[in-house]
Amino acid sequence: MLRLININQRLGDFALTDINLEVSDGQYYVLLGRSGSGKTRLLELIAGLEHPDTGSIILDEVDITRQRIQNRKVGIVFQDYAVFPHMTVFGNIAYPLRARKEDKKSIAEKVEKAATAMNIKHILERSTEKLSGGEMQRVALARTLITSPRLLLLDEPLSSLDTSLKDDLKRLLRNLNKAGQTIIHVTHDYGDAISLAKRVGVIHNGKIIQEGTVDEVFKKPANRFVARYAGIRNFFRVEISREDGVLTGVTEHNIRFKLNGANAGSNGLLIIESDSLILTNAIPSDKELNIIRGKVTEIIPSEFGIEVTIDAGDLFYVNVLAADMERLRLTEEKEVWVSFPSKSIVLLNGAV
Repeated sequence: MLRLININQRLGDFALTDINLEVSDGQYYVLLGRSGSGKTRLLELIAGLEHPDTGSIILDEVDITRQRIQNRKVGIVFQDYAVFPHMTVFGNIAYPLRARKEDKKSIAEKVEKAATAMNIKHILERSTEKLSGGEMQRVALARTLITSPRLLLLDEPLSSLDTSLKDDLKRLLRNLNKAGQTIIHVTHDYGDAISLAKRVGVIHNGKIIQEGTVDEVFKKPANRFVARYAGIRNFFRVEISREDGVLTGVTEHNIRFKLNGANAGSNGLLIIESDSLILTNAIPSDKELNIIRGKVTEIIPSEFGIEVTIDAGDLFYVNVLAADMERLRLTEEKEVWVSFPSKSIVLLNGAV
């Protein structure tokens, strides 16, 4: 449905570079990046608020690269909502239809339908100055959706909402997508991508550095930057060699990892998911495991339970449950064994 082909745009010292992207009908695509990465700029190019220096934007096989914004089948909801403070909720939602000079009966019917879908029919006559953040977001969505866009663009739609309002809006967005609405959602929040996306792209310094399904991107990150977004903390730069027929990665502190697979260069970044690491008081008997001895240096609560830091020369970060903490009698300064299978290692070739 949407294709971006070799999009480039320079603005001062910043540039979007060689952006190639496809979003199919009915997809929920999340573009994830930090502030200043270029994600909002890319959204504005798709909407028609800006034009690329080079490259093409194709929607439904039509080149819309230089097409005026009002002629595109695209709707955009801005981060600050951009509702009109001097109008009622009804007036805001009706505005695009009035601009098209539709008749009053048609406008009233469409506004009621859009407001019902957004669960804001009961506030149609209210001033927007008296609305909560969640209500403002729904008004902005209704005003955009009333034009029946082929493509809905969302710029950080959840960033200013508290947790309960976020959950409500996520449910609404999922339902919109299930009903067939194609959505591109830009955000800095990894949690948004996990809970909403069918596909995700990660943008950094004006380039999309990885793209795919949520599992493809976050379970096999292409580099350290993407892995950090996935909440992975166990990174190790290693020199790679073959010892006694076994592929081995060695850190600067001489921690040795048995690697899974043979397609590796001479050095790389080794990543292990925290949930793959197992702590034991005694050395495991399974010789196929990577087994490393270390000392507990820190125990802190985390969103996954309890994070235990192990110093083995290099630091390992292990997520454990409260029951395991008690069973293992973990305390700071205690010596333990860290183990994990080679298949849980992701090896990124080269110095990334």
